Amino acid sequence: MEAFQEWFANIEMADLLAIAWQVLGALLIFIVGRWIARAIVRLMRNTMKKRSIDELIISFLSNIVYVVLVLSIVLIAVGYLGVQVTPLIAILGGAALAVGLALQSSLSNFASGLMIVGFRPFTRGHFVEAGGVSGTVQNVGIFQTELKTPDNRHVIVPNSSITSNPITNYSAYETRRVDLVIGVDYGDDLKVARDTIERVLSAHEKVLDDPAPTIMVLDLGDSSVDFAVRPWVNAADFWPVRGELLEQLKVELEKAGCSIPFPQRDVHLFKEDKAA
Repeated sequence: MEAFQEWFANIEMADLLAIAWQVLGALLIFIVGRWIARAIVRLMRNTMKKRSIDELIISFLSNIVYVVLVLSIVLIAVGYLGVQVTPLIAILGGAALAVGLALQSSLSNFASGLMIVGFRPFTRGHFVEAGGVSGTVQNVGIFQTELKTPDNRHVIVPNSSITSNPITNYSAYETRRVDLVIGVDYGDDLKVARDTIERVLSAHEKVLDDPAPTIMVLDLGDSSVDFAVRPWVNAADFWPVRGELLEQLKVELEKAGCSIPFPQRDVHLFKEDKAA
């Protein structure tokens, strides 16, 4: 504080005004430059959208371009203050190398982000299972991917966790197959059961005719004869149709005289003859 007070006492008013103008000019450069950077990124996003480029790629590239532009603006503002930019760039380069070695996981996330954007295993709006989390893709950032879970939670997954594990994309195709296993009693008429299942599937408006549903005896279980029931539906209708079919199949099979058994055991007790 004493050194600062001594410097402030010896400085002339003209020099003080010159420093103030320099600081003000640097702030003005930063503010205007940031506004220009946002305008450039906005123009870039609109141009890519008009060319029907994937939204995931647009978001990722926009983030990178904005960060590069802001760093350039900071260097220009610092140069306006009279600071030598070339040594500063060298220092920042060395610091970046040291930080990069210390934060290898962040670099791994960045490289994984490039892989996700390049190979496009999914895009925004797809429902996926990635990195141990299931949800709808909201955004792919430089280091992490944002997912929205079915119960409305916002989950951020590191990009490296996604690329280093299997990715299941439930929205990749327009249609999905609903796999059901329906068991009937061994004493039931299998033809009646099959006809009832076919009738339920054909009556459901969201079950697709092409590909045709598959109905076949899958297994002779311990307590039931198991039918594999495999209709096809639009991907968006998968869960509603699955629940509706399970309910309708149970009701209609019971109406047709069939029963859906459950595992049960007969226990026999033997009384030991003590006299023996």
